[in-house]
Amino acid sequence: MTIRSILKPQLLLLCFAMNAHSTPDKMVYDFQSPTNAAWQIVNDDVMGGVSASSFRITNGVAVFSGEVSLANHGGFASVHSLPARHDLGDRDSFVVRVRGDGRRYKLTARMDRSSDNGIYQYACTTKQGEWEEHRLPLKDFADSFRGRVLTDVPPLNPTKVSLVGFLISDQQPGAFRLEIAWIMARTSVR
Repeated sequence: MTIRSILKPQLLLLCFAMNAHSTPDKMVYDFQSPTNAAWQIVNDDVMGGVSASSFRITNGVAVFSGEVSLANHGGFASVHSLPARHDLGDRDSFVVRVRGDGRRYKLTARMDRSSDNGIYQYACTTKQGEWEEHRLPLKDFADSFRGRVLTDVPPLNPTKVSLVGFLISDQQPGAFRLEIAWIMARTSVR
């Protein structure tokens, strides 16, 4: 019997024990199913702006596109999922696979269905024409209400996430296009 033959089973058991307690990734939206097409557009026209956007699914990819206008004190376009109980357990980040246009987008999340409360946001800049995966730690999502960051609010709780979405509000007028392959919830390696 060699040291190698003794250690190998112990290493296998150690690896199994470490993986037994890890939470697997959870797909939140993969856009392969047409049932994921029922998302809601909310643009700055709710306050007099004239930005316009659309959300459609083509060949298993969601496309959020439109034009941002700064006219009439506007400057944002957004889309979000319909309310659902996602219960992301102890996962600590979202991972999104997107292909953008070089502009900055925010992934948004709500812990309740009311639009009268704040919305949690995390911004990331895309590379024009390139598919990328962005890991967005839940602890770094900032809660805001009508563009103002809120303080003294609880952090985004993964067990209470009810809506997710995308927002463009980079104060740059013009056309935009963001393709989304999927949104996943993940637990970091500990």
